[in-house]
Amino acid sequence: MARLHVGCAMWTHKAWPGRFLPQSLPARERLRAYAGWCNAVEGNTTFYATPARSTVATWAQQTGPNFRFVVKLPKIVTHERRFVGVESEMRAFLDALEPLGDRAVLWTQLPGSFGPSDVDALGRFLRRLPADRRRAVEVRHPGFFTNAGSTSLLEGALADADAEWVPFDTTVFFQSPPTSEAARDAWAKKPRLPRRTRALTDQPIVRYLGRDSVEETVEGWRPWTAVVADWLREGRSPTVFLHTPDNDEAPALARRFYDDVRTLVPGLDALPEPDPVQPATLF
Repeated sequence: MARLHVGCAMWTHKAWPGRFLPQSLPARERLRAYAGWCNAVEGNTTFYATPARSTVATWAQQTGPNFRFVVKLPKIVTHERRFVGVESEMRAFLDALEPLGDRAVLWTQLPGSFGPSDVDALGRFLRRLPADRRRAVEVRHPGFFTNAGSTSLLEGALADADAEWVPFDTTVFFQSPPTSEAARDAWAKKPRLPRRTRALTDQPIVRYLGRDSVEETVEGWRPWTAVVADWLREGRSPTVFLHTPDNDEAPALARRFYDDVRTLVPGLDALPEPDPVQPATLF
């Protein structure tokens, strides 16, 4: 059965206690509370350090069987060594993630310097990953988006490994200059690449960066609600992550995106209602 997963770049954030999470909540319980709002999360912290297997086991315990983790590979693998001599690091990483089973997608995010000439190395690496693990790749080199030959080359390598291409759509964010400190910081750091909406597998993944304004963020995602609705009708199960420069409203935005898609696909199940944290409206 096709499912839609929505989520954020993290499961805890300084602006969320008292709004999306209880005011005082131990760290070991925050993922459980977040999972009442969203049914997916990006695993960005694993880029910096491989967690202990016991820590990952608590992640599994705090989430249900349909919750999805998209977990970033360590930077030593992707950015520092670029797949060369990383066998021990990958063994440790895969062992640590074992408690998540098939709920975890292995997310290979590559630097902007990783270009078309490096695709063969990427393909060899992907094919060595365990066959029972989902694979996803995010590239940032402009050539993959602007040169048809480079696009086809990467798509072929991903198809051979049954891996998905993860687009990070920042087109709405860069439509006008930043208006906050958080937006100015994102303006300097985030990639500026064309929007890509083609799915390669039955479980496509999208990362969408909106703006400070909720209204602009919602209006900007309209193309994605249509694409995601089509994917669902095709029997695919997409995952969509909602970002804004400060991420203060991200859990509510993720749910609002889900509801917008549901108006186009009425047969899609509603998300469970989260436990109330405060009675005030979110927007």
